[in-house]
Amino acid sequence: MKTVFIINPTAGNGRALKQWLRFEETLHFPYEHRLTEFPGHATAIAAAYKDEEQQVLLIGFGGDGTLREIVVGAVGAKKIIVGSVAAGSGNDFARAYGTFKDARAIEQFQKTPFVKQQDLGEFANGQPFQFVSSSGIGFDAEITIAVNQSSLKKKLNQFGLGKIAYYLYVIKTLVKFETFTLTVQSESKTFVYQDVWLATVSNQPYFGGGMKISPASYTDDGLLELTVVHQISRLKLLLVFGTVFSGAHTRFKEVSQMSSPEFRLSSDKSVFRHVDGDDAGMSPQNEMVVYAVSPHNWSSIH
Repeated sequence: MKTVFIINPTAGNGRALKQWLRFEETLHFPYEHRLTEFPGHATAIAAAYKDEEQQVLLIGFGGDGTLREIVVGAVGAKKIIVGSVAAGSGNDFARAYGTFKDARAIEQFQKTPFVKQQDLGEFANGQPFQFVSSSGIGFDAEITIAVNQSSLKKKLNQFGLGKIAYYLYVIKTLVKFETFTLTVQSESKTFVYQDVWLATVSNQPYFGGGMKISPASYTDDGLLELTVVHQISRLKLLLVFGTVFSGAHTRFKEVSQMSSPEFRLSSDKSVFRHVDGDDAGMSPQNEMVVYAVSPHNWSSIH
């Protein structure tokens, strides 16, 4: 088995590179390592190993965006296994798909590899998008994109306080956000939700750095889960957000959830959209976007 580390040196405001340099000192087995240099580079690096005759263990050393890129590059490759060392600010991939805590865990996996076939979510809107964890529109996407672009997060990350920036932008966005109407088509049924704050399509339970947005999600069941938060006051929305980490938000009547291999979503406004916490542009106004699951098309550690 060939082992390759793919490191995003900018993840966690540079903490990933420092963490890698310390981690590398503990490695006592043959390995390769590559540093990403631009967005999408991890996908290209992963894809370059598709023709290997032996098994290849690709270990992402970065955040959720880096791991998504690696998975996209590895899709359909029977010999590639994707693992991770949590080194970003969110690390939702590590929560759902497992992670290596140290070099000894990697060595053990090399000797007795346990592999699991996983699903991938995808949609197209001018260009194809894939997501490993979730894709969302509305309130959460606007917050996530604003935080990622802010200099405040970078400064706070230096002290391990990046979450404070997220909470500050929750309040800021809460004041100015305008709700929208969402039409959902799923398995020959149509649902219309008024005064929508956010809609998230999930392939695993977590998003936003440990928030259990979709407790019923499984990574290998051939289904996606849709969560819609609608017709809720600003004050109560804050209360609901406080319960997401435990998954208790699903008890509120303003939170609707459903499962399906495919969802068609249309909003009456163009709203912010994210893919695994990264900016994915704006959702189109009054145009159906199809979110679908691609079952068992990549492999993870297990």
